[in-house]
Amino acid sequence: MGLSQRFTTTLVAASLAMVLGGCSTTTSSPAADSTAVTKVAATEDQRFTDLAEQVWQGMQNPVGSENSDSALPSMTPEAVAARAEQQRNWLNQLMAINTDALSRQEYINWRMLTYRLQNNVDAFDFKEHYMPLNAEGGFHSSLSFMVRNTSLRSYEDYQNYVAKLATVPRYMKEQTQWLQRGMAEGYTQPQASMVGFEDSIAAFIVQSPQNSVFYAPLQQQPNFVTDSQWAELQAEAARIIDAQVIPAYQAYFDFMVMEYLPNSRKSIGASNLPNGDAYYQNRIEHFTTLALSPEEIHQRGLAEVARIRNEMDRVIAQTGFTGSFDEFVEFLRSDPQFYPTSAEELLKEAAYIAKRMDGELPKFFKHLPRQPYGVAPVPAEIAPKYTTGRYAGTSRDDRASFYWVNTYALDRRPLYQLEALTLHEAVPGHHLQGALAREMEGVPSYRQHTYISAFGEGWGLYSEWLGLEAGFYQDPYSNFGRLSYEMWRAARLVVDTGMHSMGWSREKAMDFMASNTALSLHNVRTEIDRYITWPGQALSYKLGEMLIRSLRIEAEETLGAEFDLREFHHQVLKNGSIPLDVLETEIRNWIDSQV
Repeated sequence: MGLSQRFTTTLVAASLAMVLGGCSTTTSSPAADSTAVTKVAATEDQRFTDLAEQVWQGMQNPVGSENSDSALPSMTPEAVAARAEQQRNWLNQLMAINTDALSRQEYINWRMLTYRLQNNVDAFDFKEHYMPLNAEGGFHSSLSFMVRNTSLRSYEDYQNYVAKLATVPRYMKEQTQWLQRGMAEGYTQPQASMVGFEDSIAAFIVQSPQNSVFYAPLQQQPNFVTDSQWAELQAEAARIIDAQVIPAYQAYFDFMVMEYLPNSRKSIGASNLPNGDAYYQNRIEHFTTLALSPEEIHQRGLAEVARIRNEMDRVIAQTGFTGSFDEFVEFLRSDPQFYPTSAEELLKEAAYIAKRMDGELPKFFKHLPRQPYGVAPVPAEIAPKYTTGRYAGTSRDDRASFYWVNTYALDRRPLYQLEALTLHEAVPGHHLQGALAREMEGVPSYRQHTYISAFGEGWGLYSEWLGLEAGFYQDPYSNFGRLSYEMWRAARLVVDTGMHSMGWSREKAMDFMASNTALSLHNVRTEIDRYITWPGQALSYKLGEMLIRSLRIEAEETLGAEFDLREFHHQVLKNGSIPLDVLETEIRNWIDSQV
């Protein structure tokens, strides 16, 4: 049946059977049977919700982070092990729940909470804490999000923030000790993919503390802080940044340049790590929520690459270009007409595309989120090694979410791909999906804030394709850009499995990506290094999108004239970011209810 063929899906914990109905009992009458099931379900629902609330509250204040308002969490071996054991115990308690007796919504809640816990436990068991960094950044750059995400609504909040700054050196030293342990035991990121990583550290080493990203909250005085209090806060923050934070970053920079990078492993595949094959399979199942082998994914990728390549050839013909595919791609990569001349031009074009799509949303969606979003450049301190664009959501009610556009190296940011990028990262992609999830009512907060990559990234890629129906990609170059983005995600299935399971070199992966997409060579390198240092995550986009599109085709074929696209999108999005097998069941139940 092609795309409409049903997928067979499972979560990471593949042994957990998904149960749709209540438990069966033997009673004297159907009415009595129904009553018994209801009572059992209510009892088990309550048992689960009570336990889940305890677990979620505990996850907000894990071992080693008791003073989270004024201190970064402890990363000592004892604290890390204690957190892992705590989460393992919670997971075991949740696994003892009789899921057969849960209502459908509580079952989804159970799946979401166990998904998070299972990943945390797996990450510890596979020693991911030995490598708290990847090609895009690490714990040192993540600290900048502390600045953006801290709620500062009182004088005490500012005091806590300044106190937390003083714990940065301790935190960075503890994380560096994990990197040292990883070096000793064979857990390092590949040397080739970390070239230039030190630049992301150097961005935090500034001459004046007032120029530090960590001083940003002290730049503008709020009305609830007196002048004397503000002067004291500013002075203390500047002292801590100058005497403690910047030296900590300098020490980390020296360690990275002198010790870590020269001694990082020469191999690139996850399979070359200790217990690497099992680790990569675990990452596949976590990020995709599918029980697929690397070989199966690789073959799906090759098939998609071939299909998309045929579409790309047809679009090239529409442009009137008479050269080869490689010559056309080189034309796109090198002709100045396709590139912005300033960061402002790039940002304005992205904002215009986003606003155009805002106007089309009611045609495709019954419910729209309340939270707005803005368009902003990727922060300068992380831009050089960062991807071309990303959505930065927030759960704070006093701050918008943002669609980040990378304005670094403008000659590598083609405008013909900007429509696809914007639809993916902003609307109807990540912002619309994420904001609706955060605004769900009647569900626990862990349900609102759990992100499952296969769903979220699959929706993002589906949103790029949905732009065709919304009237985008009228220019064949822009449509080629869309196809290049889809090819990019299909090629990921090939190169990720190739590098991490089949012995592909970094150069072979780059050649495959460069010869099949119109990505700039800078983006090719950046993306391949991202896949190398983040095994499995890149697989989630295409596999998730293929399922969503196949379910839509199935609904269209079954319902015919009764198919309602806005209702279909509502059914896909109404439960938040969920495992693919849960999505599959939800959509099929909806289809059956419409027949």
